[in-house]
Amino acid sequence: MPRALWLLIIGMAVNVTGNSFLWPLNTIYIHDHLGKSLSVAGIVLMLNSGASVIGNLFGGYLFDKIGGYKSILLGIFITLLALVGLSIWHDWPEYVVFLTIVGFGSGIVFPSMYAMAGTVWKEGGRKAFNAIYVAQNLGVAIGTALSGVVADYSFQLIFIANTIAYIIFLLIAIFGYKGISTEVQTKSVTTKEQTSNKNRKNLKALLILCSGYLLCWVAYVQWTTTIASYTQEIHISLTQYSLLWTVNGALIVLGQPVLNKVLTWINTSLKVQILIGIGIFIISFLVAGFAHAFAGFMVGMIILTIGEMFVWPAVPTVAFNMAPKGREGIYQGIVNSTATGGRMIGPLLGGILVDFYSMSTLFMILIALFLISIITTLLYDRHLTKVPDSIRGQM
Repeated sequence: MPRALWLLIIGMAVNVTGNSFLWPLNTIYIHDHLGKSLSVAGIVLMLNSGASVIGNLFGGYLFDKIGGYKSILLGIFITLLALVGLSIWHDWPEYVVFLTIVGFGSGIVFPSMYAMAGTVWKEGGRKAFNAIYVAQNLGVAIGTALSGVVADYSFQLIFIANTIAYIIFLLIAIFGYKGISTEVQTKSVTTKEQTSNKNRKNLKALLILCSGYLLCWVAYVQWTTTIASYTQEIHISLTQYSLLWTVNGALIVLGQPVLNKVLTWINTSLKVQILIGIGIFIISFLVAGFAHAFAGFMVGMIILTIGEMFVWPAVPTVAFNMAPKGREGIYQGIVNSTATGGRMIGPLLGGILVDFYSMSTLFMILIALFLISIITTLLYDRHLTKVPDSIRGQM
């Protein structure tokens, strides 16, 4: 891998380590410490994710216009200011305000990181996105391993730890990313007559794929919201709950190289890879739906992790391959905003279903969402008259 990609990997790991101190515990903090219902917690997280959706699209636009370095710095500065405020004022309603700003700032960062990864190692194909994905989960493993222990001692330290991690990320970006060229200004653009029809078809295909991607995230985010709160009700400790996410991150870091070899061996397309992952997601939620103790949730988490290893890196790879030259940023912005949209809708939907119905009802609806996402994945590329191997995933 090129040196520039290693710098992006390190930065992403530090970034997500900081975030992982807070995001798994948001619902627990709002529900148990601030005394709000799960529905209210869902609304708060919806605001955070809604701001992040706007940040994703804005960040993708900025990447195409001014490049990744300036886009990432802007996102870091906005997030860091909000985290400093959150470290000082984290009662109601200040918590809501700062958490929303954090969503917007961090949203700017992610599409630029992914787009930069694709541009600095084009010949790497899906490997560049897998590397960023593994870096994210290394951050998840480290952050969540510490967050439960720190939270049991003091939630105040959670906010401070997040802030310190973002300061480190800022320093990495300032001194490491300035010299990374993303070739934003040097890409040639063919005539509109030659490209507009193909671009419209590619964009339509991406939106169809992302509609199913959104539904997957609606379900996935329940592990950090309704399922997180449910584990507290059945007397699973914060340390044990955080261990679930530590295992999630560690399994991805250790298992991704094995998965890469398996995918190379079976020579499967990205489309089939996504379908396999969604099927594994369904099994995970069936297991979690019948779990009543920590061991059951651990098994469900392990299966969930295998599923996300198939799905999460594949979708941004498809997007990068379909993106017209000079539009890589906005295509990554669409993918990231779709994922964030799922994280926005999921907490509110899950909170309402649990508050007014039951956890079993929630699990049944989530499995139905996965079935719909299988259909969208099957159909997304049918309007593409000729799909290059790179888009279908033979890489």
